[in-house]
Amino acid sequence: MIKAKTLLVVFLCATFLILQSSTLAANKVSNFKILSLKERALVIDSITSKRINQLLPSLMKQTNIDMWLLISREYNEDPVLKTVLPATWMSARRTTMFVFVRQGEAVKALAIAPYKVGKLFEPAWDKKSQPNQWQALVELIQKYEPKTIGINQSEIWAHADGLVATDKQRLLAELPSRFERRLVSAEALAVRWLETRIPEEVELLKGMTALAHDIIAEGFSDKTIEPGRTSTDDLVWWFREKVGSLKLNTWFQPSVSIQRSDKIKFDHEDAFTNGTGSQVIQPGDLLHVDFGISYLRLNTDTQQHAYVLQSGETTAPVYLSNALKKGNQLQDIFTNNFDKDKTGNMVLKISREQAIKAGLRPTIYTHPLGYHGHGAGTTLGMWDSQGGVAGSGDYPLHLNTSYAIELNNAVYIDELNKEIRIMLEEDAHFDASGVWYLDGRQTELLLVK
Repeated sequence: MIKAKTLLVVFLCATFLILQSSTLAANKVSNFKILSLKERALVIDSITSKRINQLLPSLMKQTNIDMWLLISREYNEDPVLKTVLPATWMSARRTTMFVFVRQGEAVKALAIAPYKVGKLFEPAWDKKSQPNQWQALVELIQKYEPKTIGINQSEIWAHADGLVATDKQRLLAELPSRFERRLVSAEALAVRWLETRIPEEVELLKGMTALAHDIIAEGFSDKTIEPGRTSTDDLVWWFREKVGSLKLNTWFQPSVSIQRSDKIKFDHEDAFTNGTGSQVIQPGDLLHVDFGISYLRLNTDTQQHAYVLQSGETTAPVYLSNALKKGNQLQDIFTNNFDKDKTGNMVLKISREQAIKAGLRPTIYTHPLGYHGHGAGTTLGMWDSQGGVAGSGDYPLHLNTSYAIELNNAVYIDELNKEIRIMLEEDAHFDASGVWYLDGRQTELLLVK
């Protein structure tokens, strides 16, 4: 555990930087202060320290894990291990072992590694006295005599299945049999660790979501789009270049699609699997973007719509605005059904039934958000699994978790003589107050003049 004074100084500095980031909600992209790499490292290490010292003890207690082992070899890292590495470590180094030991209401963080691992982990391997790294791990286990030893194995979440076969075989070969019998899956602990957001992370996500909204607003404007010349592919790469120019990353390739007044049926499932190809944007088009950014180890995921005004128009057609309202209605029905300990499949089933009864045609495919864009935690439908998702859909909702509220509603438009899909995705947080959007949500179509 970091010394109290050192932790306080780091935390105060990081809090100042986080507050700078959170001013984003009131500013446009050009005014948003992207932290330097050095500043980012300070924030990351401060948050990691707070999570280990203040969050992890309760999670280990709740999941009945006395000792948690994270073992990885360089460039083949356990997804959980990557979330506790020092900010200046881009990967594990050689074989890196982290050991978390529950001691009453605290957790001791230990490293059995060939190098010193930042300030968060106490070195627990003296190579001179014990040259064998695996035996050093065994000796540490013998020292603490844990009743349960958690290892990252999971059939449901890849995020919680980070102990590779070779390392597990080596662990079993080195462990005395009495400890082998104490090995248990740390799936529940790993998922809770990954899905739970602390207040500092929520503040960062609020700022990141506002930034994502600002980038989308700029992309869906006459600053970027020239109808009749700009293609959807041009716009996709504009989003990539824009994020790169801000010294940020995307965690997936953005996509831009068009729905328009023609005889071609829009197939949202085909759009997910094959993409829609490149089309030239024209007046009268309904545009859609799917876009996410990565920053300070967190991720956003947003989908919004824009309308390209035709000559003489100053607003979008009423039928499109009404279609968007129905998408918002579906969001409300869905998020109002979030309750602690309800499973994703329960919320999905109830929400679909209520939406269909209200005359909507819903498809819901919402996922956790945090260290991974498609995060560990409760899955609430998939676009091709509207009857529920085995495994992750059976997992209950927990408070202090964030989600990409992702769904669509099909609407038949008489004026177009065809069906369109309003496809929305907005980042939100679930706590004791319910579900609330990190930077609001789209309630009006963006307009391209």
